[in-house]
Amino acid sequence: MTKKNYLALFAKSFNWAGFFLPKNVYHDCTKLYAFCRVLDDIVDEKSNLELRIKRINEIKNILNKTYELDNNARNTFGQNEHEIIIKDMIILAENNNIKRIILNDLIEGVESDLKPKVYFRSVKDLLIYSYGVAGTVGLMMARILNVNDTRSLKGAIDLGIAMQLTNIARDVIEDQKMNRQYIKPDFENIKATLKLADMFYESSFTSIKKIPFKYRFAIIVARRVYRQIGRKIIQKRNMENYEKSGKIYVNNFGKIYQTILSLFDLMFLYLKDVESHQRIKEHEIIIEEINLDERI
Repeated sequence: MTKKNYLALFAKSFNWAGFFLPKNVYHDCTKLYAFCRVLDDIVDEKSNLELRIKRINEIKNILNKTYELDNNARNTFGQNEHEIIIKDMIILAENNNIKRIILNDLIEGVESDLKPKVYFRSVKDLLIYSYGVAGTVGLMMARILNVNDTRSLKGAIDLGIAMQLTNIARDVIEDQKMNRQYIKPDFENIKATLKLADMFYESSFTSIKKIPFKYRFAIIVARRVYRQIGRKIIQKRNMENYEKSGKIYVNNFGKIYQTILSLFDLMFLYLKDVESHQRIKEHEIIIEEINLDERI
């Protein structure tokens, strides 16, 4: 079976940054993204809610079954695309010290969208959700990049949360069509969400210094390109323009420009000391429900 490169097909910004990673690490990132994509596709597909819940439970059962197999049994396991993707993810997790509890957090975060209506009432809801569906991915990416420093792992969570908040600010109209309201659908709340995202982007920056040097530039590029999506949203100035814009993204010229600017970020990072963690308050809110120390 020919494996799809989900990263190249569906995540243009991340795939762009992946160009700057060693080939073997890039392939590991594609395995992680494929697993995330399988979960997202099930939750977002247009089938009825009961069928989507059934399918996500099937994924969880396959995951549990694959974890229980020894290496010899795993070699013969995987008859369909989902089974192969899950097997690859488990092997990736075991080879990179990715705790199973983090995978469980990701699944629970994505699974929380499986409701007739999703309606967040607080910043706490927003932060816990953003950790679940994206902060977890930041942690797993950090492990793939051989990061063990606690400050850097917190920064990885922050970068994942920042990117998810950017997604939420970008997809307000699309989410409404699926009966999901993570933030109120007006431009003031979109701007407030992007301001919160910027705080997390800033908190993640100096922690990148603790990532092995050969991986740093790729993360700096991903951070800068994705942050630019938020800045393009702000340029719309009002809800009418935002609604007319469709899906907002950074085109190839914009990615090239942000990549050039990332060279200056790399030099600036070299001159900076690693700062203490800036998002302690927000992490404490998450810790009320999820023990982040167990994950790090």
